[in-house]
Amino acid sequence: MKRLLFLLAFSSCAYSWGQMNTEANMLEQQINGLSLVSMNRLIEPDEAEPITAMKANWVSVIPFAFMPSKSSSGLVFDSKWQWAGERVVGATASIRLMHEKGVKVMLKPQIWVGHGVFTGEIRMDNEKEWLKFEKEYEEFIMTFAKLAEQEKVEMLCLGTEMNHFTVDRADFWKQLIKDVREVYSGQLTYAENWDAYEKVTFWDQLDFIGIDAYFPVANGDDPGLDELMTGWRDLEKKIAAFSDTWKKKILFTEYGYRSISDCAATPWDYKSSSKNSEQAQWNALEALYQTIWDKAYLAGGFLWKWYPDHSSAGGSKNNMFTVQNKKAEELVRTVYSRK
Repeated sequence: MKRLLFLLAFSSCAYSWGQMNTEANMLEQQINGLSLVSMNRLIEPDEAEPITAMKANWVSVIPFAFMPSKSSSGLVFDSKWQWAGERVVGATASIRLMHEKGVKVMLKPQIWVGHGVFTGEIRMDNEKEWLKFEKEYEEFIMTFAKLAEQEKVEMLCLGTEMNHFTVDRADFWKQLIKDVREVYSGQLTYAENWDAYEKVTFWDQLDFIGIDAYFPVANGDDPGLDELMTGWRDLEKKIAAFSDTWKKKILFTEYGYRSISDCAATPWDYKSSSKNSEQAQWNALEALYQTIWDKAYLAGGFLWKWYPDHSSAGGSKNNMFTVQNKKAEELVRTVYSRK
């Protein structure tokens, strides 16, 4: 009996350590991620197949909250008038399907400001409004932190491109991180824009430095691969130094390019009317992959963006960010297959 109890105890201990080691190794692997678009319905089981066929090992699941303007509180989330994919029910369905298929998840709750105003411009007019907005934002994030813990989500992103909010109210964010860690045991990051990540003061409290990597790397139409790689090499030194300063790995919480001729000049510009060019999108991604993707300080990233209904997504007439059914799709699949 003593021997049996010993063996059971040893087996349990071995399983725990094995599980912990597996989880540790999982987080050390390159994150070859896709940003999953929220829909007006729940994701279908067969819509996971194109994701796994891309050799993506992570996806970001993105629920939304809405606010009327950049300077007024009134944050609304998980409302019945929202699309199902933007709510708790949709996020839960996507998480469970991805986990069932062996794909890891970063849960990335985001805000949409009325009239499409950039979230980096969110800034309340007075202290009363700030305090009200902070309370609303905390409720928003804590709701999804609890969901992340319940569903064993591997990573939680605490916000996206908030700029003024993180600079003006840094103490709020530092406390929010502490509060989230009380209810969520996974990895934490925050996604700041390419031109504002150096202003964030709480990277030391997070597990990864999250950058939405829409860096301009070349000017003009249809730049060649050499020019694009030169642009990335100059940036790469700066990013490497930032990682070293904070002793944290960089995670491209978003990266990608539209399939237009000048996509590398202003990668964030979703309104540009430049001519369609699948080759320019391919070149820009290839330059990124050749120069920075395999650097030890880069944890990987999440390609923006991926539509669950793959068969009808993207294509030659689509000039937006997705690589689906475009020349660059095979490039991403090849890179994601490497590790």
